[in-house]
Amino acid sequence: MSILVVGSVALDSIETPFGKRKEILGGSATFFSISASFFDKVNMIAAVGEDFPKKYLQLLKKRGIGTNGIAVNKGKTFRWEGRYEYDMNVAHTLATHLNVFQNFAPEIPKSLKNPSILFLANIDPDLQDSVLRQVNRPKLIACDSMNHWIANKRRSLEKFLHKVDIFLLNDAEARQLSGEANLIKAAKAIVSRGPKAVVIKKGEHGALYYFRGSHFLAPAYPLDNVYDPTGAGDTFAGGMIGYLSKAGKLDNVSIRKSIVYGSILASFVVEDFSMNKLLKISMDDVGKRYNELKEMTKF
Repeated sequence: MSILVVGSVALDSIETPFGKRKEILGGSATFFSISASFFDKVNMIAAVGEDFPKKYLQLLKKRGIGTNGIAVNKGKTFRWEGRYEYDMNVAHTLATHLNVFQNFAPEIPKSLKNPSILFLANIDPDLQDSVLRQVNRPKLIACDSMNHWIANKRRSLEKFLHKVDIFLLNDAEARQLSGEANLIKAAKAIVSRGPKAVVIKKGEHGALYYFRGSHFLAPAYPLDNVYDPTGAGDTFAGGMIGYLSKAGKLDNVSIRKSIVYGSILASFVVEDFSMNKLLKISMDDVGKRYNELKEMTKF
C-alpha cells in the first residue's frame, strides 16, 4: 500500500531533566514518517521555511520518504520550545512560533491523490477535511488531534470524525472530548460520534483500541530510561499505520499487531532526543522488542 501523511515539520528546542537540545528535527509528520518508513513507503505533505536545514531533507530522502509534497515557503520554519520535568507525561510549552505553518493550506499534488492510506496528523480539523476532499477515497483514513482543537474547533472536529476510520488521541484528550472519566466509556462515546474505531494512547501505560463493542489493551514496552517523550504519539501512529500498510490487511488481528508495533517504535523514540534513536535501529531491533513484549504478556 502507499501512505500519505499531512502534518507539521518543525525545529524543536527541548529541555528535560536529562539534557537540552536546540532546534532539533521535530514535527508530527516527521516523527510519523520516520516510524512508518520501517514498514512501507511514505509521502509527506508539509511546509517549511527557507531556513530549514537541507541536511534534514536529505535525511528524510535517505529513509525513502517522499518529500515532493514538502513546500519550502518564504519565511521561517515552525518552531516549538518545551520543557519536561520528572513527570514526562506533561510538556510545558515555553514558546510556539508557527511561522510558515500559520498559513499552512496544503494542496495535494496530482501524483499523490491516490494513497491507499491517508493519515492526517495534528492539524486544524477544517484543514483535515480539506485534504480529504482533495484525494480519492483511501482504503483507510486515520487522524490525530489535540486539546486545542477539541476546545476551539469541536464542531468542526466532530463533523469530520464521521469520515474517519481510526481516530487517535491521548487519554486526556479522550476525556476532554467525551466528558467521561473512564476510558472505556470515553472510547464508546467517541465512536458513537462518528469514527469506526478509536485508539487512546496512554503513554507509559500503553494503548486502548475500541471498535464496535470490542476492545484491545496493549501494554507499553517497559523502559529503564526515558530522555525525551516529544513525538512519541506520532511515532506510535507511524508504527501502527506503517505496519497496516505493509500487512495489506485491515482485519482485527492485523490492527492488534499494528498497535503493538506502534508501542514498540514509540519505546525507541523516547530513549533519546528527536529521532536520534529511531535512526540508529533496524527492523531486527524492532522485532526483538516485539517478541520480548509478546513473551512478557503471555499467560
